[in-house]
Amino acid sequence: MLTRRKFLKNTGIVSATVISGLLTKSCSSKKKNLLFIMTDQQRYDALSLAGNTVLETPNLDQLAKEGVYFKNAYTPCAVCAPARSSILTGHTVEHTGMRTNSRAYYFEEEGLMTMPTFDEILSKEGYHCEYYGKWHSQTSHTSIYKNPKQASKNGNFVFAHGGQNHVYMDYINANFPKRDLKPGELYDTFTKRPYRKDPLDKYYNMTYKEFEKQNPKRVQPDLHGELMIPREHSFTAFQAKETIEAIERLKDKTFSITCSFHFPHAPMLPPAPYYNMYPAEDMVPPVSISDDMENSPYKGANGRMGLTEYADPEKIKYMISNYYGLVKEIDDWVGKILDKLDEHGLTRNTMVIFVSDHGEMLGAHGMREKNVFYEESAHIPLMIRFPGKIKKKTTVDGYISTLDLFPTILDYLKIKEHHSDGKSLRGLIEGTDKEHGKYVVTEWNYRGDVIVNYMVIKDGWKLMIPYSKTSKVINAMYNLNEDPHEMHNLIGKNPKRSEYKAQAEELRSCLLEWLEKNNSKYYNGVKERKLI
Repeated sequence: MLTRRKFLKNTGIVSATVISGLLTKSCSSKKKNLLFIMTDQQRYDALSLAGNTVLETPNLDQLAKEGVYFKNAYTPCAVCAPARSSILTGHTVEHTGMRTNSRAYYFEEEGLMTMPTFDEILSKEGYHCEYYGKWHSQTSHTSIYKNPKQASKNGNFVFAHGGQNHVYMDYINANFPKRDLKPGELYDTFTKRPYRKDPLDKYYNMTYKEFEKQNPKRVQPDLHGELMIPREHSFTAFQAKETIEAIERLKDKTFSITCSFHFPHAPMLPPAPYYNMYPAEDMVPPVSISDDMENSPYKGANGRMGLTEYADPEKIKYMISNYYGLVKEIDDWVGKILDKLDEHGLTRNTMVIFVSDHGEMLGAHGMREKNVFYEESAHIPLMIRFPGKIKKKTTVDGYISTLDLFPTILDYLKIKEHHSDGKSLRGLIEGTDKEHGKYVVTEWNYRGDVIVNYMVIKDGWKLMIPYSKTSKVINAMYNLNEDPHEMHNLIGKNPKRSEYKAQAEELRSCLLEWLEKNNSKYYNGVKERKLI
């Protein structure tokens, strides 16, 4: 079958008329489909289109070039469940109440995530909805999904905590049985299959007998190395193949299909050939890895004071290598998913969104994971393709939040507008909206004012502050135009901070505008806080 992607490669012809004539069904009277692809923990620059000169992402690059690419897209919250709940509903974290990962799945609390998701709305409009991969939100919103497989063999519901993992374990147990360990290997906590340890791994110098004797409780970010599973049986491959099978089954229906990849989230264990596809010795440590953080509100964030190996410029190269391998694997499978749309003439009739929930520090400022407002954690990739509706090779420079995806989806699919805290991106895409995109806000309020609660960015200037007058956490402001690695806090303890008062106040006024629009209870605390 000649797919659109192969056609482009073989001929170099880019005529939209020729391609659509060859590959597109006549479906003028049919509702448009939605394919929503989301990765977990993919930072904005883990994309060759974004200027990464090491990582290769040709399929994602092509997707962006066939539609719109957002250069300055930000997560609503740099934490999985809060971010995903906001993406699904178009509401702020304060309004969904999903402040922490522990509130996902069957967590019960009055007023928690009471608003509908975009798929719940689409389902009422006659869409057939299926969802594959990580859920990590309130399970009460999943009854509309019609996945053929609703539970694993042990009865674990696919949208319960770990449910998708159990379904995958049924698959991997049938296709690649567990084997004994070899020297230098441990079992992955997730797949229960061997992996060969990298020097960054927390238990690199331990034999398995020593490891068993200590019996430590490992977390996913502790694991670094090569997963000894054939590439065709990896978790990424499994989730992509489920999505491809769904497209095949639903090709004659109006559908909304979500593919929610687990990776490039930890554990950092790519299989061959993705392991060492980008050799560790060739990786370049982050510029900010040696930041002393003395004038940062994040000096002790993410356990960085104890996890000093993530500030080791040689060890961090292994993490970068593995992370890039995981992203490359996703890119390869995204290409296969898009080929399936082409195969069935669905490309022109399907809105495709690719996004990540948040980023990954990857050694920047000596940290791993996310949870902070630095660019590596808060700034994410976003692209939308919708042939005939969104012009090719469109780039949006304006600042946007993935809160805006909810109203954007309804707008482009011609669904009646529902209340949300976001705004459709259509005006920015088409160049008619001159107001939206001037600044963006990210939040996190789960621990009160003992952390930085808000980030606002405008014109390359970023302000980070707590939401109360009395918080002891220092304020921070960075000029990304001159300090892209965020190593020079211009306020906080800076002796010359008074010189930046006007700029800080301008950013606070934007934040206050956003808080007022969203009827936030933290408005007064932010307003009364001393900045300088």
